[in-house]
Amino acid sequence: MKAKILHYLKEILFFVIFITILANIVSLYKSQNLNSAPLTLKSLKLIDGSIYKIDENKPILIHLWATWCPTCKLEAANIERISKSFNVVTFAVNSGNDAEIQNYLQKRDLHFKVVNDKDGLYARDFKIAGYPTTFIYDKDKNLIFSEVGYTSTIGLYLRMWWAS
Repeated sequence: MKAKILHYLKEILFFVIFITILANIVSLYKSQNLNSAPLTLKSLKLIDGSIYKIDENKPILIHLWATWCPTCKLEAANIERISKSFNVVTFAVNSGNDAEIQNYLQKRDLHFKVVNDKDGLYARDFKIAGYPTTFIYDKDKNLIFSEVGYTSTIGLYLRMWWAS
């Protein structure tokens, strides 16, 4: 019995490692053509009507997502957590009007900053290949990290710490 349990645990561990490696390979492939130019955005209009000015002397995480994206739903709590400690602005791409996005956020108790990219203009500028996509820029607004797909909270914290 003990040997059987150990066998299954090894199989599960192998599967998790395999899926993790595969997901990273897919992410690397999808992120090859992302816009890697320095961030030139200075201010953005958020869905609550306020203007968000990007701090010139701090790193920033830019996150593009969609309300219709299942992976984005899984990752939203990670973005919420990181937004409490770092500069984070997100873009809801092709996700409806401001009120629909606000409703989506309220239902999930999410409070991070959101720009409505209703026509996908920002997504095209960033050359998005899939959702969610995350960019991390250092204090000089140079891109130091990009990821297509799910990213863990600890991964985001470590990357933002590195950017600092």
